[in-house]
Amino acid sequence: MHRRSLLAAPLLLLAPRLARAQSESPIHSDAAARLTPLLDRAAAFEPLRTALVMRAGETLAARGYKGGRVDRPANIKSASKSILAMLVGIAIDKGVLEGADQKIAPLLRADLPDDPDPRLYEITIGHLLSMQAGLERTSGPSYGQWIASRNWVRAALARPFVDAPGGAMLYSTGSTHLLSAILTRASGRSTLALARDWLGAIEGFAIADWERDRQGIYFGGNQMAMRPTALLAFVECCRKGGRNRAGEQVIPPAWIEQCWTARTASRFTGDAYGYGWFAREIAGTRVHYGWGYGGQMLYVAPERAACLVMTSATDAPAGRTGHRDDLHALAGDLLAALG
Repeated sequence: MHRRSLLAAPLLLLAPRLARAQSESPIHSDAAARLTPLLDRAAAFEPLRTALVMRAGETLAARGYKGGRVDRPANIKSASKSILAMLVGIAIDKGVLEGADQKIAPLLRADLPDDPDPRLYEITIGHLLSMQAGLERTSGPSYGQWIASRNWVRAALARPFVDAPGGAMLYSTGSTHLLSAILTRASGRSTLALARDWLGAIEGFAIADWERDRQGIYFGGNQMAMRPTALLAFVECCRKGGRNRAGEQVIPPAWIEQCWTARTASRFTGDAYGYGWFAREIAGTRVHYGWGYGGQMLYVAPERAACLVMTSATDAPAGRTGHRDDLHALAGDLLAALG
């Protein structure tokens, strides 16, 4: 099996639990001072491990909790879907892929079922990005069965249709894994190699580890390890219209807008969903965010010129425990404090 397991490397992702929150890099400014009591109170959130705040390119807070460190890789889970969506846009810009309306069946012909449902030929790259493929979900109760299969790509394509392509949102990591397979086959390079090449110009960006399936395809939309500081650098690049600190265009700005355009909505939260990014109103402003299991969060508030990153323990679902709502509330308080 061609993968390195994040779960089998606890020293990479876990740190000794400390009794109190620790600041990784004390930063002195009026805005940072307003954030301090909010971040102090956030220590009461048991799963929270790191919280970082940036405004207009300046890091105002970088806090670790219970052994979490902003400079140590954390498993960002499904927050990696927001990164994968940007890779797809770069691939389109470079001519590796044709566009969001490109049909996926010709790209994945070798893994189609023997007697494919005709609707498979209607699914587009955009449908996978917006979770509107129509195929039965591989996330939730079906996740364990799916990752136990011998070929994740084939298993995802073999799911029965429960809606038409372009129908309701059906959140499924199988859809983003198909995108990773498409990137790999269309480019002839691994998704990790593409990420390091295409996003490497973002100062501080790095993927520390990433699991692969049995065929060597990097796990599209899960099991990616990044330092919180590296994730913050990525989010800031998105906020700046895809430019790095040197002003170089890394991600096409029009594609970022495509990703942030609402196309459907989550049946669980009601939040809008675009291409790999959710959106909701927080502290009176539109916020685009990525969300990973356990509470791995990245937020972009363009009107406030602000970016937030939060990482958490990965042993419980943030939605059902209420931790996700705590993090949204924390994000709102932090954004309000920034003014």
